[in-house]
Amino acid sequence: MDLMKRMLAEAFGTGWLVLCGCGSAVIAANTQAGGIGLLGMPLAFGLTVLTMAYALGPVSGAHLNPAVTLGLALARRFPTREILPYWLAQVVGTIVAAVLYLIFAMNHSDAVGRFASNGYGMLPTFLTECVLTAVFLVVILGATDDDAYSSMAPVAIGLALTLIHLISIPVTNTSVNPAHSTSQALFAGAEALKQLWLFWAPPLLGAALGSLFYAKLLSRR
Repeated sequence: MDLMKRMLAEAFGTGWLVLCGCGSAVIAANTQAGGIGLLGMPLAFGLTVLTMAYALGPVSGAHLNPAVTLGLALARRFPTREILPYWLAQVVGTIVAAVLYLIFAMNHSDAVGRFASNGYGMLPTFLTECVLTAVFLVVILGATDDDAYSSMAPVAIGLALTLIHLISIPVTNTSVNPAHSTSQALFAGAEALKQLWLFWAPPLLGAALGSLFYAKLLSRR
């Protein structure tokens, strides 16, 4: 399928992930509006990935995440020459979505770009983002393997992302997605931009480790 069409699908899907997931944190989690709480936000991210996987999977594979794109390329399920175009589309999609929900929630834009929270330092942040992204790649690779129940793969992937958010929101407010974090940091000021490397390097490293672990020890191919 045409690369531009696949890039458009990635931009749309990743933007929708930020609009729904981060939008839930900024808008729907507002206690004055009845708030969806710490369970609702993980569900927003997980359900968004689940629905986009069904809708866009046949078009672009519905990576929706630079770390996933890297992991799939390392597992030889995605051409390496298309990594950078996919990354570009994913980042652009999240930035457009961030602008939209900032317009929707003018009075709550201070929630954008919150990174490591509750006093957790660099090492817990690094390990949380790295390990959980690695596990996410294992789930994705296993759920989409040749003899897996492919029609249920989006369900497993969406639920995995929900679990990841439930675990890591108290530590890092959850990224495991460099494009998502980039869109937030751009609107959160200089300090957030200084921390942005922590939300690129660990997820990409985790994706590589998860891909290697699955390929060497678990793959049925």
